[in-house]
Amino acid sequence: MGRIGFDNQKYLELQSKHIRERIAKFGGKLYLEFGGKLFDDFHASRVLPGFKPDSKLQMLLQLKEQAEIIIAINASDIEKNKVRGDLGITYDLDVMRLIDAFRSAGLYVGSVVLTRFAGQSSAEIFAKKLEQLGVRVYKHYSIDGYPYNVEGIVSDEGYGKNEYIETERELVIITAPGPGSGKMATCLSQLYHENKRGIKAGYAKFETFPIWNIPLKHPVNLAYEAATADLNDVNMIDPFHLEAYGETAVNYNRDVEIFPVVDAMFKKIYGKSPYKSPTDMGVNMVGNCIIDDEAVSVASKQEIIRRYYTALCDQRENMTSSDTVNKLDLLMKQAGISAKDRPVIEVANKKADDTLSPAAALELPDGRIITGKTSPLLGASAAILLNALKELAGINDDIKLISPAIIEPVQRLKTEHLGNHNPRLHTDEILIALAICAATSDTAALALKQLEKLKGCELHSSVILAQVDSKTLKKLGINVTCEPKYQVKKLYHAR
Repeated sequence: MGRIGFDNQKYLELQSKHIRERIAKFGGKLYLEFGGKLFDDFHASRVLPGFKPDSKLQMLLQLKEQAEIIIAINASDIEKNKVRGDLGITYDLDVMRLIDAFRSAGLYVGSVVLTRFAGQSSAEIFAKKLEQLGVRVYKHYSIDGYPYNVEGIVSDEGYGKNEYIETERELVIITAPGPGSGKMATCLSQLYHENKRGIKAGYAKFETFPIWNIPLKHPVNLAYEAATADLNDVNMIDPFHLEAYGETAVNYNRDVEIFPVVDAMFKKIYGKSPYKSPTDMGVNMVGNCIIDDEAVSVASKQEIIRRYYTALCDQRENMTSSDTVNKLDLLMKQAGISAKDRPVIEVANKKADDTLSPAAALELPDGRIITGKTSPLLGASAAILLNALKELAGINDDIKLISPAIIEPVQRLKTEHLGNHNPRLHTDEILIALAICAATSDTAALALKQLEKLKGCELHSSVILAQVDSKTLKKLGINVTCEPKYQVKKLYHAR
């Protein structure tokens, strides 16, 4: 654990330079469709050890004087109250969160565009709310025959009906709260309007994955397929790139399928297409910054296993289909891995069998594996946190970091006053108790100082964790998997 496989500084320099070159190629204005997360990209940091979760944001900050951001949101997603699974908030709220985050980082947010707008009342209300907050809002409309009726789309009755988004800077980044938000359509609509105004502008696409210049079945690219298994994304050799240049490049099915249409749109707008393949459209330099292939391969294989177990639990909770699980199972076979390649799984399950109760196992940075079991005072995940902190601090296992005299009043508070049936302390509660003890106990204070060392550790639970425990462990940077079963047999499981 902890082996670096990616040169983050090289990436920041190389990626910003490449984007500047693409801006210059189109005469000074570029619409950049930005896929994935601009910040908090923890998937990339897991599969590319050394990649910082905010690397793309830091890269854009090197271009902040040239850049402005447009956030696209599908008006139908507002109407349906579509929710981001990772954050648990609706897409419209996420737009506001993104605006705040970009502004806080020093990036200029120019406007928001409502795509596929058809008079949805919720979208109208959201637009008025943004305008009252000083955010410019534009509307783009559904187009009959999109995306295949090129003649109709690239016309005054197609893109021409969309409101022209006023922009001020040479790099216009189109981002969104999630997939299906209409980023590419927004870019192409702007190209149509810019061309009518005699303004030279170009289009490019930024996607971190799949990485185009590493093998198709490289574990990093397989991990991307694992991350998007529910979207049915499939990595494939770009046939257009192979035909044009005789070179193998990796892309994914949606970009390959849509390229002939995009190519035709470029020709309709400009008279010719600036690109010969979907790979040509990209500006991704991530593959050029991998410095230890073995390190990223090992990390990516672990990610595939984690995604598989996440899907198993989602299936158990009726949140995904068996198709997703089967696809992930196939990806594991392609990567040549199994559950045995994640050591904490076997250890946690054995501990559960031995104690006849839920248990957990955690792998420390040096490879040592420790366990935690369920007790009258603590759940297994809370117990393993304390055990890990003691191990990292060199504190004897017999020493109690938190006195039962402190834990028991908290248990009574939970059950007698707050309506909880389970008296055991969760991970967040045990950390608060530890922090309180640290004020008067040097031993507790020493244990608390070890929290940072848990980042990147691997943990497996023999049962599906409560949501509060999952969130707390995630905040600590611990990579968690669970067996797809509940601690107790009942129909309703509050998480």
